[in-house]
Amino acid sequence: MITTVPQSRPLKWTYRAYVTLFFVYLALPISVVCVFAFNDSVFPSLPWEGFTMAWFFGTEAPFIGVFHERSILRAIGTSAFVAMWVSGLAVVVGTCNAFLFVRHDFRGKGFLYILMLLPLIIPGVILGISILVFASSVANSLEDATGLWFDGLRPGLILVILGQFSFITTFATLVISARLQKFDQSLEEAALNLGATRWGAIRQITLPFLRPAIGGAAVVAVLMSFENFNTTLMLVGSDSPLTITMFDKLKQGSTPVLNAVSLLLIFVSAGLGLLSLVFNRSKE
Repeated sequence: MITTVPQSRPLKWTYRAYVTLFFVYLALPISVVCVFAFNDSVFPSLPWEGFTMAWFFGTEAPFIGVFHERSILRAIGTSAFVAMWVSGLAVVVGTCNAFLFVRHDFRGKGFLYILMLLPLIIPGVILGISILVFASSVANSLEDATGLWFDGLRPGLILVILGQFSFITTFATLVISARLQKFDQSLEEAALNLGATRWGAIRQITLPFLRPAIGGAAVVAVLMSFENFNTTLMLVGSDSPLTITMFDKLKQGSTPVLNAVSLLLIFVSAGLGLLSLVFNRSKE
């Protein structure tokens, strides 16, 4: 792997074989999922019964396609709603965190930085349970004191958004901080010397420089929100995001419609990733 180290021909071929097997190992399960999305069978397994698009556009049972499965469409809309809020909150707070940790030195900075990283270490199930127990305790105390029902502190979309926001913000902070560390602060100082206000210099110079990182962080936040399961499972209410709905359907029995949903998610994820890559390169 280190090009400057002399390597024999057998070692080179061994390394190439290892890399090939590694990517086959990653791609094979995804390929199987994609292939069986077009299998003309009610079971996502061999034997192959023929090619069909019914699992995408079918309207008659048992071949109800993704685009006609109300529970799936409703779950996609719920996930999009959650992802929009989580992405927006994570980007705003992550940008503020980046300025805090990159630009300022203060007592307890290292401790706060560790606290920010803790959600990456804590298992998602534990994080979800902790948020649920805390929110329920607060809701019960307020209900006993006021006699009112605080629906926002009960399992539901608000807690799902807060739960995902609690750890996705960390990723947004790291992405934006990495970009901010490359910024030349003398550009801000020049703007201040020319009469710009502090906020004006940040808005007109620093934020445009951070735009690729902010866009990348937003894409990452959306993708992580869509695929999150552990934390969401602990906090979900009656409105289930896509991952929870797919899990519920899987418990009832797997059908190729889940493969079709997975294929669509793969395409959407790849598209967002490519869009982020193109956007970042255009700004460099």
